[in-house]
Amino acid sequence: MFVLFMIALMMILFVSGIIRYEFISLSVLLVFGITGVISAEDLFSGFSHPAVITVLSVLVISHAMIQSGLVEHFVMLLNKKTKSVFAKILALMLVTGFLSAFMNNVGALALVLPVALSMAKDMEINPSQILMPVAFSSLLGGMVTLIGTPPNLIVSNYRFEATGEAFDFFSFAPVGLTVFLAGTTFMMLFGKYLIPKRKAESQEGLFDIGHYLSEVEVVESSKMVGESIFSFYSVFKIEVEVLSIIRDERHIIVPSAQYNLRVGDVLIIKTDSTKLTELIQKTGLKLRGAKLDFVASTPFLKSDDFALVEVVIRDDSILIGRTAFELSLRNRYNINLVAVSRQGAMSIERLKSFRFKSGDILLLQAPIQKLQDTYQRLSCLPLEKRKVVFDPTQSKFTQMLPLGMFLIAIILTTLGLLPVQISFSAVAILLVLTKTISVRVFYEAIEWPTILLLGSLLPLGTALQNSGVSGKLASLLFLLSNHVSQEMLIVLLMVFTIVITNLISSTATAVLMGPVAVSLAAFMNVSPDPLLVSVAIASTTAFITPIAHQSNMLVMGPGGYQFRDYWKLGLALSILSIAISVPLIVRIWPL
Repeated sequence: MFVLFMIALMMILFVSGIIRYEFISLSVLLVFGITGVISAEDLFSGFSHPAVITVLSVLVISHAMIQSGLVEHFVMLLNKKTKSVFAKILALMLVTGFLSAFMNNVGALALVLPVALSMAKDMEINPSQILMPVAFSSLLGGMVTLIGTPPNLIVSNYRFEATGEAFDFFSFAPVGLTVFLAGTTFMMLFGKYLIPKRKAESQEGLFDIGHYLSEVEVVESSKMVGESIFSFYSVFKIEVEVLSIIRDERHIIVPSAQYNLRVGDVLIIKTDSTKLTELIQKTGLKLRGAKLDFVASTPFLKSDDFALVEVVIRDDSILIGRTAFELSLRNRYNINLVAVSRQGAMSIERLKSFRFKSGDILLLQAPIQKLQDTYQRLSCLPLEKRKVVFDPTQSKFTQMLPLGMFLIAIILTTLGLLPVQISFSAVAILLVLTKTISVRVFYEAIEWPTILLLGSLLPLGTALQNSGVSGKLASLLFLLSNHVSQEMLIVLLMVFTIVITNLISSTATAVLMGPVAVSLAAFMNVSPDPLLVSVAIASTTAFITPIAHQSNMLVMGPGGYQFRDYWKLGLALSILSIAISVPLIVRIWPL
């Protein structure tokens, strides 16, 4: 009962969102270690688990392929080749699904998201009609291969423990590919009727901060002549943000607090009308314009060295739960936070104390040369389509190397010559040894929250089996076999799994439901394969809520979605997934 209580408590905490997933699972793991439920020798065995090593390797390889520019070039080229709106949306969904089958879901979505937003703007389509189908395609595509999503790797390990053999690289393809194609077709035909047409946050006007922008000039009589920008606060006790300075026809973007002002300097500042009046009265600055037009002011907020960019925060970002002041964004990263949008509501004032959440959209001034580094260090995704620039110092061979090694690893795994964790980890190491990526990039490519979550959850699955909890849950399901067919029992297992996966992470769901599937197969005296595959498919059927998967959260802001907008299309896709996968599963893996 203690194990069941702790697992139930863990799930409640997962749903609450009070504490990050990985710290909840680590805490429960430590409790099991202290109480002796899991031995000290096995407590952290999950971090050496093949699934963890494989996921880690895929993250590194995916990042290397993105960094090469080849994948992004392919996505943009395909977008240019398609002409009609229907063809463009279909192409984006198919490409997203294809990429997700072989690389990290979020990485695939990160490549397609800016292209989708740009396409929506160019063709005057509401982004809400595109982004949700594209996000769902990233989940559907992950069902196709062994490495497509962590749940597939997890259930493959449970199969190895139960039968001595893991699933092959393309074992899930007959079911996963069929569900992906059916889901894509369904969304293309009926998606527009199930997705609300909302004003998207990515459309022009998202950050209409013109009411807060003013233009002031440093005149000879001003008290700010020769003073630093910091003097606004230190001397006059006024909180004002200087976004740029125009001096001798030069634009100085994100000036430092120690920057001294001269006569004739024109400052683009961000403040409200009350503080603006106080600023003019106390400092003697000359007001040249208030409530500026934001679009017209944009050229003064960026330069050849600084860009004005919109980014969305991922759920593994270091920004979450912290403020710009705590992070020292301006001093440490040379980034200026201009505005924040959360679920359609824009925040301009008191940004220093604004605590970030996953899905927030930020308007930033950032150095152009360090944009990619900024996105990576802060774990944010840009919402503007980027120009693909190949490094002139790299040869074509070097650019093609990540893709070539990745394909070789897939072939070796498919032929059974090497286990997936060995072939993929070898590629990840070779990428560093061949200097295709640097050591720093290797470590930064790894999503440590994902690794911590997966590594701490896997021993909990063992605890479920050893304590008999999974057997008890399976026996309850088995009691229904007297009233329903075995096929209907698989349907019920999938429904139960889908409900859980839409409340907590898909990884946690696979870890919890995998042992139940194995125990249920033992009660039914059948092969565990059909039950494990059903758990893998259902764990990835995370469409009903935005919190079910990071891909759903990432498009929530740019698409202008609300929490309740996901369930219509999500529920329809979930039903379709069950209806298609169950007959295929029992045909391919007979009960």
